[in-house]
Amino acid sequence: MNQIFAEILKRITPSEKEIALIDNITESLKDLLDKKAKVLAINYTKIEPQGSTGIKQTQLKNDFDIDLFVGLEFLEYKSKYENFSKKKFKKESKKDFLDLCNNWIIPSLNLKEFQNPRLLYAEHPYVTVDYHCGDVNIKIDIVLYFDLELELIQEQGPITAVDRSPWHGRFIREKLSQDQKNDVRLLKQFFKSNHSYGDKSSLGRVGFIGYSAELLIYYFNNISNLFKNFNKLRTTPLDYYNREIEDLKKIVHFQNDYLIIVDPIDKNRNVASAISERAYKYCNYRIKNFLKNPDESFFELKPIQEIELKNPTEPSFSKIFIIELKNFEDKIHYTINRDKLHSLGLNIKNLGEKEFSHTKKFGTIIYEVYFEDNLNEYNIALYCKNPNISKNYDRKGPSVKDAFHATNFKKKNPNYSIEKGHFWVKSERDFNDFLVFLKHLVKIKIPDNFEVVNVANSLNVTTSSGKKAMTILIRMVLPFYL
Repeated sequence: MNQIFAEILKRITPSEKEIALIDNITESLKDLLDKKAKVLAINYTKIEPQGSTGIKQTQLKNDFDIDLFVGLEFLEYKSKYENFSKKKFKKESKKDFLDLCNNWIIPSLNLKEFQNPRLLYAEHPYVTVDYHCGDVNIKIDIVLYFDLELELIQEQGPITAVDRSPWHGRFIREKLSQDQKNDVRLLKQFFKSNHSYGDKSSLGRVGFIGYSAELLIYYFNNISNLFKNFNKLRTTPLDYYNREIEDLKKIVHFQNDYLIIVDPIDKNRNVASAISERAYKYCNYRIKNFLKNPDESFFELKPIQEIELKNPTEPSFSKIFIIELKNFEDKIHYTINRDKLHSLGLNIKNLGEKEFSHTKKFGTIIYEVYFEDNLNEYNIALYCKNPNISKNYDRKGPSVKDAFHATNFKKKNPNYSIEKGHFWVKSERDFNDFLVFLKHLVKIKIPDNFEVVNVANSLNVTTSSGKKAMTILIRMVLPFYL
């Protein structure tokens, strides 16, 4: 196993040339921003590269993206925001960040290497710019934040979500040894190789993020120990503050989280809150297999294969359906499209599994979203336990003891019957064919920026990305839920 780790590490560790290139670009940016700030008399506390290519130094080879964080002194803004409601504070601070982006950050980027500076939005506006020089192409995010003391964040929480990020970087820089940072690289490579990394994870909405990988190595000391204990993560919260699981579960926004990895910088934040149950289950399965039979292939980046439909009579295919979509609005970020389709999938599940009266309908429905945003192709693959059901069903009414509702029910349904203390009536379904139901729902619920390419049974999938979506659902999701 250690031999495999050593061999993989040689392939994924960035070269000194790569690191020097990022350092040079970062220094150039800092110089441009500082000069413009002096001209405009803008005060800032520090400009520092964050993320894996910044002060953490846990990046993989060919990972050139730069996150440059620009600190603002909150005391200069505090009096302006005093007595504001949360909503008004958010609105006014966004306006201030926007002004700084438009009047300081973007005009600073006046060298020809920095091309197409543009505004993007998360909690507040930030600037993205493309660095082009020869054959080097790098995406750079320049993010403004309030530079807060660590004690203030730990006691009161951050003012904006990104205020924690510089402290994350410092924590990893100081707490992880070089060997541990190399183990982070191995862990990131493993998650990526198993399609369970970041906001483009093929399994669930979000996979393991970089900071979660860094904290896992921090908590377990090395990757070998983590792999041996990975199956315990579900039942073993990782808390920097050493609280009991019962106390953690009392924190309202922790209660529905599948995994808990407490942020050392903010005791009320679960770094793992967005990590998909599916990403964890699949990675856990792959780690078990790796421990039984260590092989370099577990760390190799391979594209998801298209599903093979060599045996169309295989029973499972009759229960698999596909929604193939084309996004025609390039300005909408892929994470927004991803979230829209997860909402649509959940809607299909909720309306398809049970009738309005809670009577079983099409039974268990499991969906997965897969997209290739470079092609603007988005897919929802679905499993439906009972795609064809009876047209009629027995609908349960109110209790016979509920006089008010019983009277109304009897008026509307004169052919009722009584069984086990409840009224019942024979009812007719709007849909008893899942595919017809699916087409109807997609037609009325599809987000405006999507064009429907195909809604069909699995045997009639039309696109390569649609076939990959089916692979994910059938090979990487359903085995852990059926």
